[in-house]
Amino acid sequence: MGTFSAKPTDIKQDWYIVDAEDIVLGRLASQVAQILRGKHKPIFTPHMDTGDFIIVINAEKVRLTGKKAEAKTYFRHTGYPGGQRTTSYRELLEKHPERIIQKAVKGMIPHNRLGRKIMKKLKVYAGTEHPHEAQQPKPLEIK
Repeated sequence: MGTFSAKPTDIKQDWYIVDAEDIVLGRLASQVAQILRGKHKPIFTPHMDTGDFIIVINAEKVRLTGKKAEAKTYFRHTGYPGGQRTTSYRELLEKHPERIIQKAVKGMIPHNRLGRKIMKKLKVYAGTEHPHEAQQPKPLEIK
């Protein structure tokens, strides 16, 4: 018997909802990344998008351990000489709390076309409201 490779007709994508309140950021991101990628399914194929959709609510209530809340910084570069820009965790939490989870998950998925496609299946919201009730998301428990 040959190696199994999932076909687009074999893939069934579900919707899950995760409440990020009082969950450590790294643990949340690693489990969300695995589900987005599809590694929890027996039909996982590395070059196919076999993962599920994830809705994360209460992004502003995610937790960091130790002194990371004061020390953590996010870096980006404008592309120009001397164009390195830094943002502290506190600033990002005040302005765009959903980006904290998005950046953590993005670092855990492939950095290629497939990874960009996978990231579109992650929906993060700062509060408890989300516009995806029609998809009937199942609650997902993150430990």
